[in-house]
Amino acid sequence: MNTKKLFDLSGRVAIITGGSIGLGRQMAEGLAEMGANLVLCARKKEPCAQAADELKQLGVKTLALSCDVKDPDQIREVVEQTASQFGRIDVLINNAGTAWGAPVEEMRLEQWDKVIDTNLTGTFLFSQAVGRFMVRQRRGKIINIASVAGMRGAPPEFQAIGYHSSKGGVIAFTKDLACKWGIHNIQVNAIAPGWFPTRMSEVMIERNRDAFLKRIPLGRLGSDHDLKGAAVFLASDASDFVTGHVLVVDGGQTA
Repeated sequence: MNTKKLFDLSGRVAIITGGSIGLGRQMAEGLAEMGANLVLCARKKEPCAQAADELKQLGVKTLALSCDVKDPDQIREVVEQTASQFGRIDVLINNAGTAWGAPVEEMRLEQWDKVIDTNLTGTFLFSQAVGRFMVRQRRGKIINIASVAGMRGAPPEFQAIGYHSSKGGVIAFTKDLACKWGIHNIQVNAIAPGWFPTRMSEVMIERNRDAFLKRIPLGRLGSDHDLKGAAVFLASDASDFVTGHVLVVDGGQTA
């Protein structure tokens, strides 16, 4: 197959959770630039609607929906509306996430639960709901947004054990689901970003920028386009023989 065709997403339909801002918005733009129609969902619908209107200018169809990834009923509604409007679901990017900073000995259970429920359980619930559709469809791509934080521990000055644990869980979930759903021609992979300036990371980066840059061989933070290629690759036919993989995008931080 022609290489350009392998990466072409024209006519495909992608659901992106947390797709209105930050890394989700960047990946949504990348997929749209390759022709994919988009369903953007987050707890607040208004930012999704604004992003959808802007991305529609790329010549694709878009749909903005509200959804709390901790709520199975809201997830089911997103899947049903997507299937009703587009008739297919080709790609799911589980990007919605949160973090909570607190020393381990002081972290309250509700703080831990919020991070685990959003980052890990939400990934499971959305994958399950979309996967039921993809199994019938006999094809699909699921991309889970993990983190380099899920691959190793961090020094005591970085107190976010719930986040690290949840992203480690996402990596294990990705590998096991890839083994389970390969028979259905569903590829399940993860992207593990390093330090990218986002609303969730901006305070940590502001406090530790110099220290972070010293640990990144490429000497810079992630840009507003560094995740596009990874997302397009894992969403496209170019990755049809890739599953259970964690694609690290971190400037060499974990090398």
